[in-house]
Amino acid sequence: MFIDSARIYVRAGNGGNGMVSFHTEKYVPNGGPDGGDGGRGGSVVFYADDNRSTLQDFRFKRKYSAEDGEKGGRRKCYGKSGTDLVLPVPVGTIIKDADTGRVLADLTEPGQKAIIAKGGRGGKGNIHFANSVRQAPNFARAGEPGEEFNLLVELKLLADVGLVGYPNVGKSTLLSVITAAKPKIADYPFTTIEPNLGVVAVDDTSFVVADIPGLIEGAHTGLGLGLAFLRHIERTRMLIHVIDVSGSEDRDPVEDFDNINAELGAYHPGLSERPQVIALNKIDMVDEDELERVSMALREQGYDVFPMCAAINEQVKPLVEYVAAKLQTIPQTVLTEQVEESALFKYEEEELFTVAVEDGVYRVKGNWIENLVDSTNFDDSESLQYFQRLIRKKGVIDALERAGVKEGDLVALHDLEFEFIY
Repeated sequence: MFIDSARIYVRAGNGGNGMVSFHTEKYVPNGGPDGGDGGRGGSVVFYADDNRSTLQDFRFKRKYSAEDGEKGGRRKCYGKSGTDLVLPVPVGTIIKDADTGRVLADLTEPGQKAIIAKGGRGGKGNIHFANSVRQAPNFARAGEPGEEFNLLVELKLLADVGLVGYPNVGKSTLLSVITAAKPKIADYPFTTIEPNLGVVAVDDTSFVVADIPGLIEGAHTGLGLGLAFLRHIERTRMLIHVIDVSGSEDRDPVEDFDNINAELGAYHPGLSERPQVIALNKIDMVDEDELERVSMALREQGYDVFPMCAAINEQVKPLVEYVAAKLQTIPQTVLTEQVEESALFKYEEEELFTVAVEDGVYRVKGNWIENLVDSTNFDDSESLQYFQRLIRKKGVIDALERAGVKEGDLVALHDLEFEFIY
């Protein structure tokens, strides 16, 4: 089965907690703190594998998690970092944040990798919090959480040329004639139910052709098979529009052409304006006057027209040679701008916290404040003093006052609640 889209959930590993430990050794009094840092959480990495052609692996499994980092050890030992989770996908896969629609990666080259969810940083051990005044810190920092995303994973085939047109107009037959591909061919509509690819060789050049399942009027709204496979012509540089010039399906060939172009434009702005060449197929079943009428009407719209009969390989070569030459002048199609990597947990670039009043409670929210609360040993006076100094230094108290907090009001920092006292 050809699977070309999937919705999945990925979570990077959490960073390991820092260690609270003190050096103990015979004949070494007051050894001091020696708690090590926690390991970094594993990241979720997508890898473009040219041996894969569908997203079949995501059909049944929808949740993926990388390994968490281990907590720090005694004697300044670092915790082990979590192993990255590498997910192979076909070349041509686009990965989007399903909640925002933001493109996170576009894997267009074999072997290309993209870190989608970054592992959380490990927490610092208590060795980092010792100073001349606080010589035996009884607290460490908690590890930071890894990123998590609901993802939309889409495969958009990498083909230079797309074959488009109504069902049963001869697209699969044309593909079988000009390439070594063996698509299913039969005398009924929707014979092709998944895209087929083939390589066309012309002299010392070659190009890839994709046979897209037949489109019908209303395809962009979900009618027929068009909506499921229109995405696969987004990357193509050129379209071969195959038309049944014989009118064997009791349709006017010129109206067929206009209808399909309207569907392309409705699905993706500008897709109908992509360079097109028209293949008037089944000329063995039409009289000269009708062939001339259709050819003239399409040429008047500015298109190059090639009458042919794919079933017997008649007049197909001029079309192939024209397409090969035209492709030399058409640049690669770029679907997305280059995705810039964003750094994880750069507090200087992010908002550390937010303050909101909910049911009379002043709630301070954010990853930073959650990590700080998790890192604090509230039974230890030095840890508590460190916590109090940090929330003042980072502006939490000022933000609460700007929000209108009064003495005696209830304040919630993550899962810690207390009455505000000046």
